[in-house]
Amino acid sequence: MKKILYLIFTHIMLLTISTGLYAQGHFAPGVANIRDYTMPEPGFYGVLYNYAYTTDRLNDDNGNKISSITINPGPGEGITLNINVNVDMYALAPTFIWVSNWKFAGARYGAFISPTFSNARLRMGRDTIGGESISTEKGQFAPGDLYVQPLWLGWGGKHWDVAAGYGFYAPVGKYDVRTIDIPNYGPIKIAAADNIGLGFWTHQVQGSLSLYPWENKAMAVSNTLTYEINSEQREFNYTPGSYLTWNWGLSQYLPLTKSQNLMLEAGPAGYSQWQVSDDTGSDVRNPGVRGQAHAAGVQAGLAYVPWDFSVNFRYLNEFSTKNRFEGESYGLNIAKKF
Repeated sequence: MKKILYLIFTHIMLLTISTGLYAQGHFAPGVANIRDYTMPEPGFYGVLYNYAYTTDRLNDDNGNKISSITINPGPGEGITLNINVNVDMYALAPTFIWVSNWKFAGARYGAFISPTFSNARLRMGRDTIGGESISTEKGQFAPGDLYVQPLWLGWGGKHWDVAAGYGFYAPVGKYDVRTIDIPNYGPIKIAAADNIGLGFWTHQVQGSLSLYPWENKAMAVSNTLTYEINSEQREFNYTPGSYLTWNWGLSQYLPLTKSQNLMLEAGPAGYSQWQVSDDTGSDVRNPGVRGQAHAAGVQAGLAYVPWDFSVNFRYLNEFSTKNRFEGESYGLNIAKKF
């Protein structure tokens, strides 16, 4: 009986999380710096994004923490198990940016590419049955999906910058699907809990507006909207719904030396992300349920002007989520113009 409960608990929990019940889109709103959505001056740039996300909270449709799950893989009333979930994720995304002197519809043209590498560790446990604890842990460092933005346009003035772009996520990251046998139920197919890739393509369109109260652009008020359209997940009859994300931030440069070669950049930042259409397909586990998340935090960093070099630290805390994890993220981003 204990072995059967262990199999049921482990695989149904992995199935619940890995096939999209509490998933989200490709775009991670807590990664980029406040001013990264504005097109820079022409040239080649390299950015190294380091991103960490941690949580021990999985929320339901009302924003309440899920502390139990009722499992009923076969005939009968099923069983309710108390659970806890912990997720720790680290992602490394070296990004290569090119901004040209070309003009298109009055705008400068740019493009960039961003491969990702990530380690996502999922730990799940529950209370004991008959004095024996049931738990599982999955995690692995592996390549993630690839983001390519072939179209990036930027318009600018003394007190404003506007940027618009199109890009796509190619599902080249580690993604495995397994078939398991549940006693008294039969075979089911699950996406592996330690997957790094999501197993589907995403098309992304993005628009950004930055306003500068002063002509020297020492202060920037930034707002960015990102819209994702997802394809069907590989080996499942499941297509994630579309997501809309609003990133906001206020960035202020302050000189730390008389020459103004060394600058401090600091300011508040945050995001809101909504699922704006339903998941579709016969493998959807909870039809009609949509996720959302809201976060706020701070960014601080240093820029050394003669080197065109900057380092920024970001901290964001999700203060409200529905139908997804609720946690906090940390970022350390390094940028250099060549």
